[in-house]
Amino acid sequence: MTEPLAWTEAGAIAPGGRQSRPTVINLAPGLGAAHGGLRLVLELDGDAVERADPHIGFAHRGTEKLVEQKTWLQALAYFDRLDQAAPISQAHAFVLAVERLAGIVPPPRGQALRVLFAELGRIANHLLAVTGAARDLGAITPCAWAHAARETLMGFCERVSGARLATGYLRPGGVMRDLPPGLAEQILADLGRLAAVIDDIDALVTENRVFKQRTVDVAVVTAGQALDWGLTGPVLRASGVAWDLRKAQPYDAYGGIAFDVPVGQTGDCYARTLVRIEEMRQSLRIVRQCLDTLPDGPVAVDDRTVTPPPRDELDGSIEAMIDHVRHYTAGLHVPAGETYVAVEAPKGEFGVYLVADGTGRPYRCRIRSPGFAHLQALNMMVAGHLVADTVAAVGSLDLSVAEIDR
Repeated sequence: MTEPLAWTEAGAIAPGGRQSRPTVINLAPGLGAAHGGLRLVLELDGDAVERADPHIGFAHRGTEKLVEQKTWLQALAYFDRLDQAAPISQAHAFVLAVERLAGIVPPPRGQALRVLFAELGRIANHLLAVTGAARDLGAITPCAWAHAARETLMGFCERVSGARLATGYLRPGGVMRDLPPGLAEQILADLGRLAAVIDDIDALVTENRVFKQRTVDVAVVTAGQALDWGLTGPVLRASGVAWDLRKAQPYDAYGGIAFDVPVGQTGDCYARTLVRIEEMRQSLRIVRQCLDTLPDGPVAVDDRTVTPPPRDELDGSIEAMIDHVRHYTAGLHVPAGETYVAVEAPKGEFGVYLVADGTGRPYRCRIRSPGFAHLQALNMMVAGHLVADTVAAVGSLDLSVAEIDR
């Protein structure tokens, strides 16, 4: 005789104890652990995840089409806003792509300043990523420490550009302006304090028994799976693959800087945390080298078709005023062509594909954001784990929904 089924509000329970149909719940978009406007539709067998279906589009702004309606300089503002945890790196890829199309080579000092602020931005991003993931699991104190350190880093950006997040500091041909007096000395003086904060967060988070229980052997990704799914950045390196574009395809001043590429072994949430912490230490090492070996000279190319004239020339030269107006209205004219340029952003490989038609605007722009590839692999990572493990997995991916939706 067939054993009768038991019934609950969720549906029928088979004799073996499993529900005959999965329970479907929405995890977010109103949940802070979703890290933005992300909706996860989970199909559950009890508390175990059978399927995780990410739904995006809540923050869609049509960035790529908006870029195609702007001049090359105006388009920079959209890249600063794709990921406000690491705006410099997003703009870095776009500026390099424009320079490759236009045949522009920035001066050495400009390249060094780009690397300097890209690495300061990497530290700021990873501080938020590590402590944000810990906050999702119930740890509040590391997040407060990280935000205090990020204030220092954003203060550096404010002094050089006038803005804390959407800096617009990187420009085709170099950077907006040189370091103000005393900033280099201040950054060097604060490196020790930043290193101490990173050590404190390392000890408080990675040695915490509860954090290890929630992250060790959770959402494991093998090296083969990471390559198959197109994962990049710390998520890829935590699975044992030593791939870093700053080493493999050096750009700007990275070719002359010594640093190590941290690699994990286990590919789980815990390994991804360890990789990001060690990357912050390597970024401090890069920042110190940039400042110790900062070349003399201009920070942008001396070409009025590419960079505007200095502000102090505008009051006494009508030619300078004409160049200034032309630069900020018509902008740079890039020769016809197409290119794809990728940089090692804090979250992974961030790439920009551009098509130019010889005018002052991009003809086509397409963006390769690391979070999109990482999010599509979420189901593979959490299937068979618990709902609580899904929260840990999302936090370990360091997602920015603004760059995923675009």
